[in-house]
Amino acid sequence: MFYNQNLTERFPKGRFAMWSVYSFTGASILASIIFSLLLFLSIDDDPVMQLLFGGLAVIFELGKFFAWYEVGERYARKNIFGMFSALGFYAVLAAISIGGSIGGINSATNKAQEHVQVQQSKINAFNMQIAAIDKQIELNNVAAEKYIQMERIATGVTRIQKENNILREQQQKLAMQRDNIPVVSQGSIVGLIESLAQSLNIKAETAQLGLVVFLSILLDFFAAFFVGLIGEENRFRQRFKQQSQQLEPITLDAYRRLHSEGADFIPHFEPKQLPEAEPKTMYEQVIDVLADKRVNCTKRAVSQYLDISAEEVDEIFAKMFAAGVVTKKPNNHYQWHGVTAEMSNNAEPA
Repeated sequence: MFYNQNLTERFPKGRFAMWSVYSFTGASILASIIFSLLLFLSIDDDPVMQLLFGGLAVIFELGKFFAWYEVGERYARKNIFGMFSALGFYAVLAAISIGGSIGGINSATNKAQEHVQVQQSKINAFNMQIAAIDKQIELNNVAAEKYIQMERIATGVTRIQKENNILREQQQKLAMQRDNIPVVSQGSIVGLIESLAQSLNIKAETAQLGLVVFLSILLDFFAAFFVGLIGEENRFRQRFKQQSQQLEPITLDAYRRLHSEGADFIPHFEPKQLPEAEPKTMYEQVIDVLADKRVNCTKRAVSQYLDISAEEVDEIFAKMFAAGVVTKKPNNHYQWHGVTAEMSNNAEPA
């Protein structure tokens, strides 16, 4: 029994799915390029060198993802040596890229921490001034007690009290300025790092390095996954298009073989009845037998081979003689001449 392809168990992804894949891929590649640029651009302050290093970072990033795409292409072609060579090239570029991303994310995080440190330094400066005023007030109070013991309240104590009032006013102004420093300037990334450090009981620098490495590797593999997904989908679409254009019937054994091999594209089949060929007439069968030289050109041989009666053989040979397919020798034996192109175009003689 023959079968014809009708439906498939897997269709190419739709337009929305592919746009989503391309969007995720573009965003992740762009983020990876930006983080690498943060590191490469910080190498030198010269604009020409920054342009060169920036171009180098972009080349490394784009070349890395193209190498990963080529890994999938060569694996699909069963080119194992080529696949490992592309994989090695990708590994080198990925190491450079991850290192660049780590440096870029770490640089951005350090800038956020520097901003927090500047703000914290301002707060510490205010606290130091307030503490110095507190210390001065305490010293004045000690001096006031001595003036009281010396019974010089009107002269010494009154002056010290005025000084303390002025110092307290300065202290209040400093406290108001300190409290007006915005807390949001500390940044969420710094808060995340501090929370990780506290929960893991490690230093903030160690938590920052671990977070940066994790994000860099995750970003790189995230982009590589979607690049590989695009390559696999493109290859599947090509196979789907080619097999959709091939409408030749296949046997049930071929379908079972595809299913057992776990092919990516497994057709679903339904029976299709092939058109029945019209049976050949006895005249045509005799022509075929003689043309293939399966028997000699004699009535007896043809009658025995095709199991037909003598009357039918006489009628068929008479038609062949009239058509010029056979001729008679002087001894009344027939001689085969064959069917010419002109004879084959004509119908069986009446």
